[in-house]
Amino acid sequence: MTTLLASNLPLPKLGRGKVRDIYAVGEDRVLLLTTDRISAFDVVMAETIPMKGAVLTQISAFWFNELEGVVPHHMITADTDQIIAEVPALKDHRDEIRGRAMLCKRTTVFPIECVIRGYLSGSAWKEYATQGTLAGEKLASGLVESEMLEPAIFSPATKAETGHDENITIARMREVVGDDVAYQLESMTRAVYTLGEKLARDQGIIIADTKFEFGRDRDGRIILIDEVMTPDSSRFWAVDAYQPGQPQPSFDKQPLRDYLDAERRAGRWNGEAPPPPLPQSVVDATSKRYLEAYRRVTGRELAI
Repeated sequence: MTTLLASNLPLPKLGRGKVRDIYAVGEDRVLLLTTDRISAFDVVMAETIPMKGAVLTQISAFWFNELEGVVPHHMITADTDQIIAEVPALKDHRDEIRGRAMLCKRTTVFPIECVIRGYLSGSAWKEYATQGTLAGEKLASGLVESEMLEPAIFSPATKAETGHDENITIARMREVVGDDVAYQLESMTRAVYTLGEKLARDQGIIIADTKFEFGRDRDGRIILIDEVMTPDSSRFWAVDAYQPGQPQPSFDKQPLRDYLDAERRAGRWNGEAPPPPLPQSVVDATSKRYLEAYRRVTGRELAI
């Protein structure tokens, strides 16, 4: 399977993110195409990671199928043959979309990242270690890095077009979307995370934290959109390697982060674009991590 840095499909392009290209399919559907681009420290690399786009799309498809009856969602299909049957204009672009594309309902997106943290890590740990808070809310004293949080903490953020999202309080979230919507978004976030965390743990993966996006469909329903519990939107740890009180190796782009960290420490990269070129060994190791994440989460090898 060839890698894909950027797509050029015969559909109106609605947008391009760090990883995804978004196309309109009529008035009420969109095609999300996940490329093999990869970013780290808010910088997009020049190289592509083989199979990454397919891994992210197919892990999301796995979760959307598992979530049937739990929360409504936007996925119509992630099957290439079905997508081409629905959108005949794509018949000559099979190789470009194979495994990477998802046909979805179009929604009006809420401007909130619904983050839920089952463990104290990353930016949450940094804030807690210095202030004893998370997004300004006081937490219990004496917690250690990577400690399990019971219950999991809902920690919304504002969506940033570039750079890092900004953590906000739930009170601020209510001001942005209203009390009723805020309640629904938190309830749906907790329902999805509870199911996902249990199923992933049974497969040997801890979902330490994750973020969801929601939108309102044409019928006015709030539905789950975008990607779901992938290595890009979540912090995946191996159950058998988990040791609280220290950072945990992450089950995604850790080889890439380690390489870039070493380049920064050596003074060969200033942490901004353009990034340093990636050795083939780093590209290969990162691809293997994504494929292993798919296998661990779904219990099967990726076949597309």
